[in-house]
Amino acid sequence: MANVETALKEATTTIEGALGAALVDYGSGMALGTVGGGKDLDLGIAAAGNTDVVRAKVRTMEMLGLNDEIEDILITLGSQYHLIRLMKARSSGGFFLYLALDRGRANLAMARHQLKKIESELEI
Repeated sequence: MANVETALKEATTTIEGALGAALVDYGSGMALGTVGGGKDLDLGIAAAGNTDVVRAKVRTMEMLGLNDEIEDILITLGSQYHLIRLMKARSSGGFFLYLALDRGRANLAMARHQLKKIESELEI
């Protein structure tokens, strides 16, 4: 099992085109760990903003009566992909992994696959 720092480093070093990664508590909107980012990608702001996205989707699913789970949420920008993967393990409910990718260099299918693997190995 990997700790938060190891998992986020793995995400940014093994996923082609990764710009930054964070583990976020969507109850509080706080990032529990971040790797990467920079002046053009403030991962603290991204964590808080994407918490609102997750909360809105969970609320909408409840209002629609959908008895299902969110696997991931993809936001496609002109030059980037932003991937939000909700954690499934019982001990890690209420958290999501956030990954920003350079759209020109990333393979979205492989990034989703690798992020799922990292999630399965992550211990919070």
